[in-house]
Amino acid sequence: MKLKKKLISVLTAGALAVCLTACGAEEDPSSGKSPSTSKKYTIGICQLLEHEALDSATKGFKDALTEKLGKDNVDFDEQNAQGESTNCSTICNNFVTNNVDLIMANATGALQAASQATADIPILGTSVTDYATALNISNWSGKTGTNVSGTSDLAPIDQQEDMILELIPDVKKVGILYCSSEPNSSYQSDLMKKALDEDKIAYKEYTAADSNEIQTITTTACGECDVLYVPTDNTMASSAETIKNIAVPAGIPMIAGEAGLCSAGIATLSISYYDLGYQTGEMAYDILTNNKKAGDVDVAFANKFTKMYNEENCKALNIEIPEGYSKLETKSE
Repeated sequence: MKLKKKLISVLTAGALAVCLTACGAEEDPSSGKSPSTSKKYTIGICQLLEHEALDSATKGFKDALTEKLGKDNVDFDEQNAQGESTNCSTICNNFVTNNVDLIMANATGALQAASQATADIPILGTSVTDYATALNISNWSGKTGTNVSGTSDLAPIDQQEDMILELIPDVKKVGILYCSSEPNSSYQSDLMKKALDEDKIAYKEYTAADSNEIQTITTTACGECDVLYVPTDNTMASSAETIKNIAVPAGIPMIAGEAGLCSAGIATLSISYYDLGYQTGEMAYDILTNNKKAGDVDVAFANKFTKMYNEENCKALNIEIPEGYSKLETKSE
């Protein structure tokens, strides 16, 4: 009888140990952490080119998924297309061949290439201004209805136009500069023209086919206009220093569509691209773990916009910044 009781005691203790081990493998719901997953995911990241905004969005995306899935449960195949659309196509086709679990397309050119490469693998864009324009979708409802969703970096254009009037109240003519090969830049230009029309302010568009033409169009615009506006535009952002070296010595202030471009400007109404990328990562987690279809998920927008100013350029152009603006941190600081 004693032997039997001892055996029962040992078995009971063993069962309890197994139970405790199993319970310990789950995260405490009150900890705020996501439960670990046994599946390992491979995520393809196609970033159009290197610059501050896109780099921040990619970092935010990776941080979100790493935190939610666990660093051992996700691999990132991160590729940079160096500004070439053909490279975007090659990268995304390779992702399809390798059967990744999800593609993150950072910027419009990357999104277009990814959507052409696959109709099956879920795709999330970020740093994309308008999905209907990028994907040529009519009757836009907020969802693509395909395998694509993501986040938009569009800041309110009417509020950017308000900044022009606030900081340069005697403005006579605005030069709108953008790259003609970026459809979302044209979309933003149209919104700005509409806002300027409502306030009866003259404007002229100056478009560059690529970065090689930016110096020419900036020089021409500075000779014909008293204010420049450059929307969120990857090609222009990659040449921000070129724009600054022409506009500031010419005494022409620029309002920028985002903070990275504002190295050449005086002010911007901007978002956090890190936060936008993080938001995209949260969407990816939901799609991967809850079997949601990307096309059924609304495209999301930033929920916070900050009025920022470039102190160095404002001083050079003798422009006083009113209250309500935050100082933009520059690389030289």
